[in-house]
Amino acid sequence: MTDLLFRDDAYRRDCDATVVAVTPEGGIVLDRTVFYAQGGGQPGDGGRILRRDGSVVPIVNTAYGPDRSTVVHLPVPGSALPGAGEPVRAELDWEKRFNRMRVHTALHLLSVVLPYPVSGGAIGDGDGRLDFDIPDAGLDKAELTGRLRELVARDAPVSESWITDAELDANPGLVKTMSVKPPRGSGRVRLVSIAGIDLQPCGGTHVARTGEIGPVAVTDIEKKGKQNRRVRIRLG
Repeated sequence: MTDLLFRDDAYRRDCDATVVAVTPEGGIVLDRTVFYAQGGGQPGDGGRILRRDGSVVPIVNTAYGPDRSTVVHLPVPGSALPGAGEPVRAELDWEKRFNRMRVHTALHLLSVVLPYPVSGGAIGDGDGRLDFDIPDAGLDKAELTGRLRELVARDAPVSESWITDAELDANPGLVKTMSVKPPRGSGRVRLVSIAGIDLQPCGGTHVARTGEIGPVAVTDIEKKGKQNRRVRIRLG
């Protein structure tokens, strides 16, 4: 199994690791990583893997292996790859990761501003969106932006805790997303809490306080169906 260091410290930018395997497609599996593997609407991280001989392997994406117990780092095609057992150092593209952390946390706040079932979502590099199951919308961008910024300005702390699968089953109201289910399989589920504002299962990366999100605005509201509204946000 790959040790997912980003779960315990989303601010960690690099780590020493050992190559466990190289997949037939050329993906690099490490014993531990700071790279977020894509899932839940959040893209996989990019960055680089540094080898002992001084060469650099650029990483363009990160994904889970077939059984989701390992993380595969996907290099630029044609890169010279390390071998199994080789010690390396993994370094994130931090600016891109941090912007995704800000957007992801802002989307949690958006789900509070609009307390409706979430039917989809995506996180970009400085922007993101949520799809809401809303029968009769009548949404106003300026009003939503103001309410979102009020929550950001509280500078509320963001923290994580864990509950069992059984505890989550006993509290189904914690799950806001209809299309993306919380990560399961290990017997426990990670909860992300924004103090006094929000609590929901999530396996993604987030900032430590809402104030770190910075300026944010609702930029577009699209009608995607009779009961579906897509709300887009962008960092300032």
